[in-house]
Amino acid sequence: MLELVTALFIVAHRGASADAPENTIPAFELAWEQKADAIEGDFHLTKDGHIVCIHDYDTKRVSGEKHIVAETTLETLRTLDVGSWKSPKFAGTHIPTIDEVFETVPEGKTIYIEVKCGPEIVPALTKELEETTLKPSQIVVISFNEDFVRVWKNEHPHCPTMLLLAFDARRPQLKPSVNEVLSRLQACNADGLSSSEHVAVTPEVVDKIKDAGYQYHSWTIDETRRAVRSLNAGSQSITTNKPAQLRKELEAKMEQSPRG
Repeated sequence: MLELVTALFIVAHRGASADAPENTIPAFELAWEQKADAIEGDFHLTKDGHIVCIHDYDTKRVSGEKHIVAETTLETLRTLDVGSWKSPKFAGTHIPTIDEVFETVPEGKTIYIEVKCGPEIVPALTKELEETTLKPSQIVVISFNEDFVRVWKNEHPHCPTMLLLAFDARRPQLKPSVNEVLSRLQACNADGLSSSEHVAVTPEVVDKIKDAGYQYHSWTIDETRRAVRSLNAGSQSITTNKPAQLRKELEAKMEQSPRG
């Protein structure tokens, strides 16, 4: 039973990626149609200094052609079809630039910018955020790269920035431990942690993170049972490939919960 949460914050992982090709404009537009509160996209720096939305370090998986993003110009990357692998109806879909993704974000909604490279992206990302019409409150930066987080927060202390971390699912206990996590958050000056789901992420663990002054978020969860567990542990958002379905099922659970 979902008892502890009265409001849901659903983040569409790479857009509505269960139904549309990940990290593309169709996926992000569909996420908004599916009533996501936020979208999450992955961003790399191209050879000629542009920021593009793609998860992998090369384009092979989503286009069939292998180009290393950091060694390829925007012009070349834009020639690739990154929609056909999902469905013929998405044929001709291109890799979007970060400003094109920004343009999909409605007023009052949020974008989670996952930086997939290192501090080298900071000048270009700074310029993009200076030029976007989005409000600062609509932007959250996230990354596994602790060097990037440290440099970014040093230059942008007021930009909400989360450190991403994948707990070792093969172990029953948390690895790294919660104390190690807190040390990492402090070292890179992150505002919070966004982690993979783990059975050992209990309310006590999340309370310890929050009591130390950090946020806690969880990813990537498509099953209602698992989402309920994370929310009841205290997660402030759920990132999912299925925003519409998960919201519908979680809201139904909330309606079934006893009222105090």
